[in-house]
Amino acid sequence: MSSKGTGTGTGKGGKKAAKAGPLKGGKKFSKSKRADIQFPVSRIGRYLKKGRFSKRIGQVAPVFLASVLEYVTAELLELAGNAAKDHKKTRINPRHITLAIKNDDEFNLMTQNITIASGGVLPSIQPVLLPKSRGKKKGATESQEY
Repeated sequence: MSSKGTGTGTGKGGKKAAKAGPLKGGKKFSKSKRADIQFPVSRIGRYLKKGRFSKRIGQVAPVFLASVLEYVTAELLELAGNAAKDHKKTRINPRHITLAIKNDDEFNLMTQNITIASGGVLPSIQPVLLPKSRGKKKGATESQEY
């Protein structure tokens, strides 16, 4: 009987796999800490499993989803903060979030069917409702196209 491994008794070839354990010095770090993101990776993974979206969910899926959610949230908060600063306010309220979403093409496309409570609408006046210009000044010539 010929054996290729070192005889560890695992029956898988002999070499033991390195465990993906904690980082430096034996301390335990959360998955969010290891991925260097703020959103809770473990909670998102639990929700993915609980939601039964798929029979199997990989280990990277919750990390990826958490990082995407964090990025989208940071973008929205940045735009809403700029809107609050334009109105000389220090707090972001629902109106600023609405203005940020409606003034950004991608966010507007993504959230076109939602309503934000106390958000209001974009200020706009239909061109038909604007007063017509009275007359033209003398000396002003209209350009003609041929």
